[in-house]
Amino acid sequence: MLVQTRDEYHATTSTIFIFRFESTIPPPQPPPILPPPCSATNNPNGRSPLTCATPVPEAVARYHNHVVGPNQCCSAVVQQIAAPVSNVWSVVRRFDNPQAYKHFVKSCHVLVGEGDVGTLREVHVISGLPAANSTERLEILDDERHVISFSVVGGDHRLANYRSVTTLHASPTGNGTVVVESYVVDIPPGNTKDDTSVFVDTIVRCNLQSLAQIAENLAGRNRSSS
Repeated sequence: MLVQTRDEYHATTSTIFIFRFESTIPPPQPPPILPPPCSATNNPNGRSPLTCATPVPEAVARYHNHVVGPNQCCSAVVQQIAAPVSNVWSVVRRFDNPQAYKHFVKSCHVLVGEGDVGTLREVHVISGLPAANSTERLEILDDERHVISFSVVGGDHRLANYRSVTTLHASPTGNGTVVVESYVVDIPPGNTKDDTSVFVDTIVRCNLQSLAQIAENLAGRNRSSS
């Protein structure tokens, strides 16, 4: 489901996830049947949510292998952005400022660290979500390969053991960026795998659409000033 505004988002998530209120929203359509994960992106210790239909180089895809437990779900969202990797990365790499493009984040405070691996942040989300705050640790920050990863280690929320990996690489045409964000998370009690995937995919997709708009505006300003 493609969600464009916060109001629409709240109307969706409050009815389909966690609380299971009766909804006037039509039931979600069955997910499309996708090809199985590419064997090249799998390893014996984990699996990738990417499929053979997802054009991701092997050097990038390997970061999206996740060890998935029996009560966990794993998914990925891909976003095309009409801006150079350098512009997109300048926004994504700011672990201390996720609210720059994650509109459901109200505030962020660094608890420990200077923005390097191991840094802890406390994120507070806007009202209307089934969460109040989360404590998150930076697991990977690779400026050369454009990879960032964080895990949720505490807080008041329902997404236990959440881990996210975001990678950037140049689009095949060479004039844009492909962003891939994958995650693994526990399925909350009382919810199904599909419930959880729809909820988290919606948040990730909204975040990446916001990132695209911000990065493309930044690239436009850079072209105008050059």
